[in-house]
Amino acid sequence: MRSHLLTGTVRHRRARPVVYALEHKVYYLALDLDELDTVDRSLRLLSRNRRNVLQFRDADHWPEPATDLRATVLAHLRGEGEDPTDWRITLVTNPRVVGYVFNPASFYLCRDAGGALRRVVVEVHNTHLERHLYSLRPDPTHSSSGQDRFVASMDKAFYVSPFIAMDGRYSVFVRDADDRLSIAINEQADGRPLLTTNLVLRRRPLTDRSLLWMLLRHPLVTQRTIGLIHWHALRLWLKGARFHRHGPATREAAARRASGRAAG
Repeated sequence: MRSHLLTGTVRHRRARPVVYALEHKVYYLALDLDELDTVDRSLRLLSRNRRNVLQFRDADHWPEPATDLRATVLAHLRGEGEDPTDWRITLVTNPRVVGYVFNPASFYLCRDAGGALRRVVVEVHNTHLERHLYSLRPDPTHSSSGQDRFVASMDKAFYVSPFIAMDGRYSVFVRDADDRLSIAINEQADGRPLLTTNLVLRRRPLTDRSLLWMLLRHPLVTQRTIGLIHWHALRLWLKGARFHRHGPATREAAARRASGRAAG
């Protein structure tokens, strides 16, 4: 199978007005969308759309919950003017662990028939049960873009953290090399760095043995993710970070930025 396991570290660093950093060990699945049923048949610990210790559900993905995620992603790419007939699409995400999942961000790495990384779709979820897509093309002016490198940017158009305002812009850097995957997302506001997020992940075979090892090493990883989100939010609040409440105003701001990006 081309599908595999990714293990490594996530790091966040907030530069202002409150300096704050965190680092945690994580693991992800890297699922070839052509192999979802093959993965289901091949593994005892991981199933597709049925109960198991680890479960991949199509409906856990996309703004309108998908019933067939591969077909949904291909339709989206066609709607964006691409012809993904021979493309290979890898989803980097966490599965449900004993029935629960929360993925702050999942990544669809879209390679064309020649192996070039042509598109990266970032699917973002917030704790208000909302979902949003950033569908990215590589920046043609960036000299490092190539077979295994991808650089893009986009305006912020989705409420994520109560401690960061909606006016911001992201830069996304992906290196999808043979032995590892690195993803960096840097947020700027007022033209100055605000937040840096880095994922550095090594590739491992996707087997029941490797999954069992991850379950023993990082039990209840998705439950831990949501717990850590609230723990770090509490620490930021105690440090005096400004709180931006989510509601009609932030939703309208997100809609305006999203519509402005589409028009541009």
